Amino acid sequence: MNPVTYTLQGPVAVLTMNNPPVNGLGHALRSGIVTALDSALADPAVTAVVLTGGEQLFSGGADVREFGTPKSSMSPNLPDVIRALENASKPVVAAIAGHALGGGLELALGCHFRVARKDATLGLPEVKLGLLPGAGGTQRLPRAIGVEAALQMIVSGTPQKAATFAGTDLLDRVVDSDVVAAAVALAQQVVADKRPLRRLRDVKLPTAGADAFLQFARNSVKAAAKGMPAPLACMEAVADSVTQPFDEGLKRERAAFFALMSTPESRAARHVFAAERAAGKLPDVPSDTPLRPIAQVGVIGAGTMGGGITMNFLNAGLPVVLLETSQEALDRGLGTIRRNYENSAKRGKLAAEQVEQRMGLITPTLDYASFKTVDLVIEAVFEQMDVKEKVFRQLDAVCKPGAILASNTSYLDINKIASFTSRPQDVLGLHFFSPANVMKLLEIVRGEKTANDVMATALALGKKIRKISVVSGVCDGFIGNRMVARYGAAANALVVAGASPQQIDKAMERFGVAMGPFRMGDLAGLDIGWATRKRKAAEAGVPHEPTVADKLCELGRFGQKTGAGWYRYAPGVRDALPDPVVDELLAQYRAERGITPRKISDEEVVQRCIFALVNEGARILEEGIAVRASDVDLVYLNGYGFPAHRGGPLCYANEMGLFNVVRTLRDFAAEPGAFDWWQPAPLLLKLAEEGRTFA
Repeated sequence: MNPVTYTLQGPVAVLTMNNPPVNGLGHALRSGIVTALDSALADPAVTAVVLTGGEQLFSGGADVREFGTPKSSMSPNLPDVIRALENASKPVVAAIAGHALGGGLELALGCHFRVARKDATLGLPEVKLGLLPGAGGTQRLPRAIGVEAALQMIVSGTPQKAATFAGTDLLDRVVDSDVVAAAVALAQQVVADKRPLRRLRDVKLPTAGADAFLQFARNSVKAAAKGMPAPLACMEAVADSVTQPFDEGLKRERAAFFALMSTPESRAARHVFAAERAAGKLPDVPSDTPLRPIAQVGVIGAGTMGGGITMNFLNAGLPVVLLETSQEALDRGLGTIRRNYENSAKRGKLAAEQVEQRMGLITPTLDYASFKTVDLVIEAVFEQMDVKEKVFRQLDAVCKPGAILASNTSYLDINKIASFTSRPQDVLGLHFFSPANVMKLLEIVRGEKTANDVMATALALGKKIRKISVVSGVCDGFIGNRMVARYGAAANALVVAGASPQQIDKAMERFGVAMGPFRMGDLAGLDIGWATRKRKAAEAGVPHEPTVADKLCELGRFGQKTGAGWYRYAPGVRDALPDPVVDELLAQYRAERGITPRKISDEEVVQRCIFALVNEGARILEEGIAVRASDVDLVYLNGYGFPAHRGGPLCYANEMGLFNVVRTLRDFAAEPGAFDWWQPAPLLLKLAEEGRTFA
């Protein structure tokens, strides 16, 4: 396939990029643009050039398929292509539809004139990959829309619609449709009017008052950057557009780009970018697997979780049959959903008519028979197997053939739940995270008999409701909660050994987690873990040995919902306040076990908590519970507040060096009375010995 199609519309050469799916600016496309441009410039019958991706798409920027390969930097690189366009002796007009993002927008900025369809999306999102625009974007965009607007756009990485830029030097024309025809017409008019070729590099930016604005902007960006180097690098590059000659600004921008490429933060961001694109792919489920139609959804339970799950589908325009066991509970749940939407309307995120439209999609019911027409039903009832059994036996009796039956369970065995039905192939887990209408993660739990088309449908539905979906196999706690159990156990061991909950939380929060393990436990509810530990002991036929957290639960301290857990909470306030009761309980717990508390460093806190995650993640991967290492990272990033700039637990382990991780784990495992789970996972040992990383 020719990456650039060359056609003539009268005296105008139209160069159409053709590199599906997003016209990524790979080496073949870059070479094709220059070759086609040279042909147009050499043809005396051609008076002007239009560069386009057609009526659907301009370019999404770099070709991610070439990341990390020699082709990504082979000549002509993107700056070479832009230089060729900018220095062309005939007018070059960019015709922009769909997306012009990253290198795609930089390519358009190198043209002499630009026409865009009003609904086209323009942006420089490189900061989200821990980078800055590296092909002149930080130097040309300020000359097109002004320094302040360009700085906001580049530092935030947020794309905007083309209509926003009408009347600026970024766009010469904004049209409703037929963008290529409009660009050809402009090219002909430029030639007829003998207009000079306009190069953004030649625009002089005003310097009056620039120093004061730039210093104010530096302070603002630094405060918001949270230790990430890319926003500050973007800031300085844009500042160079004012304070430096154009070519010097380009030189500095390119140097900063390559410097950022080698930072762990950028490696982490690019890892996450690739992980999100890989997560929805299952090796044994073909991409063309037919999907089951989902036109109506059923949800069982109108409480916090069920209501949140319901809102996901309402937001996507899908009608929901919402079931509760009593009218009072149903009315309470409907009231909560309405209040959530009305609060969004007060903040300007929804119009009043949208609130009513979404509420109108709910069919409230007290009768399972109302599920006869649904295509998917999700239960969000009490986390107890006998309760799940009653629910699934009723669903099996009333739901139509082919309906997908899903459990929102956080821990329980999906295979056992499926066995309560006559259709285990239709059963899977859809584990939403609380609050379900806010949290981005969806664990899709695949039972041993779950059909391929059920998995494909669930993954497609996850995209529709804007979730990051990760597939998990069946085990206690799946990926996320199985890992967090080890994380919590490591934190509990530290507190028994001598650290305080406050020290551990603060150390982990300095590392970058959204919330330390003890604050997180109080928020989630300590009784959940307590019930799980008692259940697992009963299943194993052994006495339950209470942990410190269990001792708190025995005192009725379940966390925020009871006003006390690891911390105490004033009525109506979520601030976690240290509590002498916890200090006394810890002292008593240690004394009963003959433990002399020792001084523990923050470094040790972080190592133990994070390496416990890494080790369990390696076991999950080795057992095939997770499809790929990056899936494990996505779960922890999007469900548990792991710092994005570290890329997830397994990405972080790669940065630390698996050899070093193994050595530290062996030290922990060698301590007297150490838990067996400190022994390095076999996969981790193998990778470290072979000098490899988690792929």
